[in-house]
Amino acid sequence: MSLRSASVVRAAVRQVHTNAAHPAAAVSGSRLEALRQRLAKEDITIDEFAGSAQRIPMGRIHEPRLPSYTKTRIPKGHNFGRIKRDLRGLGLATVCEEARCPNIGECWGGSGGKEAATATIMLMGDTCTRACRFCAVKTSRTPAPLDPHEPENTAEAISRWGLGYIVLTSVDRDDIADGGAAHIASTIQKIKQKADHILVEALVPDFSGQLDCVEQVALSGLDVYAHNVETVERTTPMVRDRRAKYRQSLATLAHAKSVRPELVTKTSIMLGCGETDEEIEQTLRDLRETKVDVVTFGQYMRPTKRHMKVSEYVTPEKFAEWQRRAEELGFLYVASGPLVRSSYRAGEFFIENVVRKRRGAGTPVETETVQAVRASA
Repeated sequence: MSLRSASVVRAAVRQVHTNAAHPAAAVSGSRLEALRQRLAKEDITIDEFAGSAQRIPMGRIHEPRLPSYTKTRIPKGHNFGRIKRDLRGLGLATVCEEARCPNIGECWGGSGGKEAATATIMLMGDTCTRACRFCAVKTSRTPAPLDPHEPENTAEAISRWGLGYIVLTSVDRDDIADGGAAHIASTIQKIKQKADHILVEALVPDFSGQLDCVEQVALSGLDVYAHNVETVERTTPMVRDRRAKYRQSLATLAHAKSVRPELVTKTSIMLGCGETDEEIEQTLRDLRETKVDVVTFGQYMRPTKRHMKVSEYVTPEKFAEWQRRAEELGFLYVASGPLVRSSYRAGEFFIENVVRKRRGAGTPVETETVQAVRASA
């Protein structure tokens, strides 16, 4: 046997052993050889062959693309880490994380310096008894019992940050007789005891329409009473939990204002939930009849595939139109934009000036004074 023949035999033996040890490799090799023969027979290049293959679309192909103006940077920085450590150490939850707020980097990072860094603390745990189709907060019929130390821990965290204005929010707790009204009121009172100068805004539930619970929170020392209608009346049953009713939300805002006329009342509307312009206009008129002072507009953004789809990404220009219209109707303050949320720092700075002015005057601010404060904010 010649040296060349011996080399060919050895190579064949090696290939047999390789195929026996790795049958998948043998199949792959045979497919590759078949492809080579086909290309040679049809006289086409590999690039031409690849281009003729049907492309498989990837991602959420049946949903509109996320516009560039709804995208934010990944949060980081010293202030961000400091607030996160404070919250973890005291066992507190925040709506910033639970609801996946896109502004968490701006608020926790403190774009205006460490004095401006803050978080919106979510009272009564991180699990809600309702299941709104837009919300990323966890839900359960039987969430954990209330933490009796939460009011004190919340007041302690807020006093550490040294802020003049703080926002509280909460989950819905329909498993508790008063919906958690006493717990929220206690938290506000403890904050005021530690630092009376701090202005407190609370975004609270509808308490299943129990107006005595609304009154308890409104009279706790609160400065801004917030409750969100979230969407227009027609889409409310499709967007919010069935226990949340549009007229019930209006009634709670109206009652808070009636028991304390100097109290600033506030609500928020999401756009992109299937509403029409005429319905938004009617919602604004309903809110003004209820004497709501502040309204914010934001873009609904789908947190996960389990939540309802976005019907439309509203343009910044359209948000600006709704801001102008709301101001024409006489709202004290309007914040409107794709990334605006209920707790919106720019709005808080303005409201802080208004509330302090009301405190000093002892009476509601007149229209001329409001315009002057807006101009200086």
